[in-house]
This record gives sequence, C-alpha cells and structure tokens, in this order.
Amino acid sequence: MEWKNIAWEQGDGWAQITIQRPKVLNALNRETLEELEQAVGRAEEDETVRALIITGAGDKAFVAGADIGELRQIPSSWEGERLAARGQALFSRIEELDKPVIMAVNGYALGGGCELAMSGDILIASDKARFGQPEVNLGVIPGYGGTQRLARLVGKTTAKYLCLTGEMITAEEALRLGLVQKVVPHDQLLEEARKLAERLAQKAPIAMKYIKKAINQGTETDLQSGLRLEAAFFGLSFDTEDRIEGMDAFLEKRAPRFRGK
Repeated sequence: MEWKNIAWEQGDGWAQITIQRPKVLNALNRETLEELEQAVGRAEEDETVRALIITGAGDKAFVAGADIGELRQIPSSWEGERLAARGQALFSRIEELDKPVIMAVNGYALGGGCELAMSGDILIASDKARFGQPEVNLGVIPGYGGTQRLARLVGKTTAKYLCLTGEMITAEEALRLGLVQKVVPHDQLLEEARKLAERLAQKAPIAMKYIKKAINQGTETDLQSGLRLEAAFFGLSFDTEDRIEGMDAFLEKRAPRFRGK
C-alpha cells in the first residue's frame, strides 16, 4: 500500500512507521491520521511483525502537533469533538495493540505529537527531543488524550502544570518525570529503537499481549481487581505452546523459539 505521508519499513521481526511531513514538522492533518490508522492496521494483521516502532522524519520533529491550518477551519464544537474522538480512538488502538509499540522520539513531540508518543508502550527519546502540551496557547485544550494520559504518567499536578502553562520540557526532564524510559544521543536513536524491537521480537508474543492487557486494564481499576485480572491472564498463558517451549528451553539450557501459539 502506498501512502503520501507515511513510510513503512520492516526488519527482523519488527516494522517501522515513519510520519513524513518534515516541511511542517510532521504535523498531523486528517490525511496523515487516516494513513497512520491504515499503517497500524497493517502492523496489527501481519504476524511477522512482533514489535512496532513509530518515529518522525527529519532531525527536528517527531510530530510537532496537529495541523493548525486545519484546526482553524473547524466550524463548530460538534466538529471539534468529532475530530478529538477520532484521534483518541486511533491512539487508543495503538496503546491497545497486541504487540509492543516503541516510540522513537527524534525531536519536537508537542500537542498531538506528545499525545501520540504517550500511546506507546516504551518511549526512547533523542537528547534533542522536546515534549509539551501547548494547546492552551491556541485557546483550546489537548484533544487526543493529553489531559488523561499525561496525568496517569506523571501525576495530576504535574500534568496540570504542563497543560496550563504550555511549557516545553527536555528529554532529560521527561525521563526524570517518567514520561520516557531512555534518552540516547540523537544519531543513535533509530539504532537503539531497532535493537530493542529485535529483542522484543524474540519474546513470547502471546505473553507480551497479556502483559500489556494486564497493565493497561489493571491500572484502571482497584488493586484486588487488577490482581484477579493478572491471575486470569497468567492462567491463559498456560494454554499456549509458547509456555511449553519457554519452560523446556529453560530446562534444556537453550534459547527458546517462540511461535506465538
């Protein structure tokens, strides 16, 4: 499938989606959102893809936000809500993907770009990356999940500070806050992301799916409900061929060969 604003690349067990509108700092317009949705669907359906990387083209931006020109033309609150719901649905789909998603943040991750990054499972940031939710400076609020995911990741008061001030933070500050998991030199970002993707591609796919579900769903409920959820997924993993392979490989002192079954 050919896309105008999205590039697709595959390696050993992984796929990479690159948002490529570098002249506008990879801003998310409606066309790009639609293409991203299609690319995520491709990763979802392809059994050879066991880990997904999402990044931005160029040296300046991961995604610097939504397309402000398009936003300016929205005529009503109903249209605004409809656009927000569409973006939220796509980013939730990424978050709930059965495969681990690595966000390789190569520059500005602002507004919708920060919201996209937060929908990933693991965030690796270039030392040049910058994060922020500056929508307040446009007279609006984050609409693609920013107020909700940011609060869950860094806490309510820090999320309020960042959204109310529109302040931009460095990759190191994002690491300190727990927004990203690793900061690497800019020229090593994709290499690090691909190394991690290759490592994840060797893990048990069904177990990784259940880990994501247990954490994503369990942290939205009370501890006891979360523990019951974990026990249920733990039990389900015992019905897989991968469980037998993993335990046999451990006992036989060899590397496991997981098949996702």
